Amino acid sequence: MLTSLQGKSVLVTGGTSGIGLGIAVGFARQGAKVAISGRHRDKVEAVASRLRDQGLAVIGLVADVGDRAQVLRMIEEVAQAQGGLDVLCANAGVFPSAALAEMSDTDWDKVLGTNAKGTFLCVQAALPYLRRAEYGRVILTSSITGPVTGFPGWAHYGASKAAQLGFMRTAAIELARDGITINAVLPGNIVTEGLQGMGEDYQASMAASIPLKRLGQVEDIANAALFFASREAGYITGQSLIIDGGQILPESLQALA
Repeated sequence: MLTSLQGKSVLVTGGTSGIGLGIAVGFARQGAKVAISGRHRDKVEAVASRLRDQGLAVIGLVADVGDRAQVLRMIEEVAQAQGGLDVLCANAGVFPSAALAEMSDTDWDKVLGTNAKGTFLCVQAALPYLRRAEYGRVILTSSITGPVTGFPGWAHYGASKAAQLGFMRTAAIELARDGITINAVLPGNIVTEGLQGMGEDYQASMAASIPLKRLGQVEDIANAALFFASREAGYITGQSLIIDGGQILPESLQALA
């Protein structure tokens, strides 16, 4: 039984859909005060309202994590509304597809600016509040794509997700002096709007390549984030946890025959 997260102040960036929404719901169901952020006001407000209707303590904030001024404002709003900040879930990310031969500077900068720079900006801005917390926690949403595997069209995405882990390892050393831990979850193929948009054939082929023979659920990622945020995980920092149903293990589909 993990120590209760009741009353902890949590921010989940990119929390209006997919894995981010799953993480936000997971924390809120454990009694945490949760702020979700996104770039589009209408969606942020609609999702936050829907979660409050379910009895969850959730507020919505609008911010582009790649913009320093907006990130600073977001962190300040969270701290004021929720009495500080205990847990930062740096989850916001984009994953447009572009073949390497056709990828533009703009394509590259957009993905790295959100996924890698956005992580840096959010962690940096949150530090003053995490230092005041009883025990500060940072959880990054990386991916198996980039750090472990590759996929055509996602060279920029893979680079950004690997960059998050490089950032995390040095950040862990620097944050340790303040008792703050930083760890990462690396999801495999998780059922989200983005995955569903890739079509049934893709989903079926992915499920067939996973030893557990099924795609993951957002709750699988939320559970890992809850553990990393717990008091009990206080001696774990700078680590990454792959959550993929064993997808990266087989050498080929023959191994699963």
